[in-house]
Amino acid sequence: MTLLPLDSHSPAALQKALAQRGVSPVHADAAARGVRPLALVFEGLTADARDAVVEAASRHGVECLTGEGWALLAAGAARLAGLARPGPATLPVELAEELGRFVRRAFEPATCWAMGRGTISLERPAVVGILNVTPDSFSDGGRYLDAAAAVRHAEALVEAGADMLDVGAESTRPGRPAQVPAAEEWSRLEPVLQEVVRRFPDLPVSVDTCKAETAQRALDAGAWAINDVSTLRLDPEIADVCARHDAGLILMHSRGSVSEMATYDEAVYENVTEAVVQELEGAVGVAVARGAQRERIVLDPGLGFAKQPHHNYEVLRHLPALVALGRPVMVGPSRKRFLGAVTGKDVGERDLATASACAAAYLLGAALFRVHAVEPTREALAIAHAVGSA
Repeated sequence: MTLLPLDSHSPAALQKALAQRGVSPVHADAAARGVRPLALVFEGLTADARDAVVEAASRHGVECLTGEGWALLAAGAARLAGLARPGPATLPVELAEELGRFVRRAFEPATCWAMGRGTISLERPAVVGILNVTPDSFSDGGRYLDAAAAVRHAEALVEAGADMLDVGAESTRPGRPAQVPAAEEWSRLEPVLQEVVRRFPDLPVSVDTCKAETAQRALDAGAWAINDVSTLRLDPEIADVCARHDAGLILMHSRGSVSEMATYDEAVYENVTEAVVQELEGAVGVAVARGAQRERIVLDPGLGFAKQPHHNYEVLRHLPALVALGRPVMVGPSRKRFLGAVTGKDVGERDLATASACAAAYLLGAALFRVHAVEPTREALAIAHAVGSA
């Protein structure tokens, strides 16, 4: 008799071990996903609902810890799914339905990002090149304010292997007294966006804006998606605009106004990961209620936004909690302060650290990576993908 340890956190490792022992690929895949460990907390429970959760968990062999108004459940995905099925000691209907949705997302991770203008495959990591047409962005402000220079840089990003471009005309750098007016924002965006769309008609392009007026114009001009770094807090009508255009919608976690987002003014958390997950899930609910399709939404934890350096690393470490919401996750660590806090490098010297953070995020479930320097990130992600697929 021999005992052979397996990597229980990797479905691919379990699937391979089962297939090696004669289990069919379909059954091996289902079994590997079924034993994947999951955990969740029900909040705001009545005493009766909490007792029902405890009884159901006990019958199904699910670990359960409770306190006043809450219950924490932890088990393999298949065991948790059993709690959502009708039967003895069943959960209350509302809890069973919510648990069922949670487990289905875990069983069926998004393999693509579908938008009205096309689909981005997420079978491999997707690199999103940053194109700032701003005078004051923290890393490259002013370099591409001229439309011709911006288009040349777009070409360079595509040549380096960008799968998508994200174009922004308003910086979130701290210190500005007010938002850039929509007319000024569009005057920066229009010539660049139109030329990029003309030259690269099949290339996905998102526009970084917090204004529905700008979003409307950008989607009319050929953008595939809107990247709202305010999580719909500043202008919820962005969701309406995206719904009308069947466009993609990136919801990034942040707090505060445009000039406060990148500061530490709102960086107060009891549990930063729980706060990010809850606030992003709330934003998804707002978007869906306004007509946006959940399948069109991508989530971004907002690295560097309203987070102290240690908050960013905590969010990265616990990225699977955000992935469990069932939507593709984008991360944008590019050249951020939290990288400099560890490496000691200045802004212009953080591309290696950026690539490293992206590789770590990919292995924890992220799918899209928004960066200034495409090539080093592509290389790091190629290695991470090879490791994750082994």
